[in-house]
Amino acid sequence: MRIAFLVNSIAGEASYYTTTSLALAAIARGHDIFYVTPGDFVLRPDDSLHVRAVMPPIAKQKKADAFIAGLNDAGLPIETINVGELDVLFLRNDPSEDADDRPWAAHVGAMFGRLAVERGVITVNDPHGLARAQNKLYFQDFPEAIRPATLISRSIDEIRAFVADHKRGVILKPLQGSGGRHVFKVASNKESNLNQIFEAVSGEGYLIAQGYLPEAVEGDIRLFLMNGHPLERDGAYAAFRRVPAKGELRSNMNAAGTAAAVKITPEILRVADMVRPKLIADGMFLVGLDIVGDKILEINVFTPGGLPNMLELYGVDFSADVIGDLERKVAIRKNYGNRMANNVLATL
Repeated sequence: MRIAFLVNSIAGEASYYTTTSLALAAIARGHDIFYVTPGDFVLRPDDSLHVRAVMPPIAKQKKADAFIAGLNDAGLPIETINVGELDVLFLRNDPSEDADDRPWAAHVGAMFGRLAVERGVITVNDPHGLARAQNKLYFQDFPEAIRPATLISRSIDEIRAFVADHKRGVILKPLQGSGGRHVFKVASNKESNLNQIFEAVSGEGYLIAQGYLPEAVEGDIRLFLMNGHPLERDGAYAAFRRVPAKGELRSNMNAAGTAAAVKITPEILRVADMVRPKLIADGMFLVGLDIVGDKILEINVFTPGGLPNMLELYGVDFSADVIGDLERKVAIRKNYGNRMANNVLATL
């Protein structure tokens, strides 16, 4: 296969990223991989779509650190590829990272991903589904039973009233955002710094206020779904508990959270069952659920991270399973051509 990974920037990639693990798994299985950034698409006058891509050197770089060092080699040539020559375009860019400094880049994956689909390239997650999931409002389309009580507003009066109704406290965060940035817990609507918190979060647009779940003190569970089903091999699930650092509210890994092994219960599997129909309908191939108790805090459809942690925790390389499933999809595409819609094939 020829697989292109769309990322926010080459320099921003890291050895512990899920994208790195997926790329190394693809290389190990004999595939050609390319890295593409939001500024690398070219739509020519003849309506052909090309990408200016970097092909990492792979001869001796089988370890993640060496791979990333090679990927950032300034001397690497840029290869212009007709998108139609790719088998898979894997959209792994996070729109929220570009929303402030490069707003033009935030939605490039969905925009050009749709053009790639029209040219017969398997594109995951499906760009039409991603276009509907550009911010956390997408979460409100899922069943109420698995969502915490939620308010979305830019009104401080609405926020205060919501806080007053939730005696266990409220989590405030921006509607558009990721990585735990500007996430606050508010215990009471009489907190002296509520106005300052509101100003900090509302500066990024709309706010989400969610009723605080006491179980979150132990962290949340990141569970990977592939094709709408929990990613699992031989009884081991691609899941881990994200444990917050001492004195830290957030369990995000880039906020000093740590990964711990977790047992997946029937309760957690029931939560996954509830979100499956929509994820499949939207062509969401690889997704990360953040679960506390029987509620989902977030559904990560752009760049769910943490897949390499499973190799350390359980000795299972789930990245190989993901690449193996893409091989299966490419075989189906060869048999059916473009008669099968991308969103169907993405989660088949």
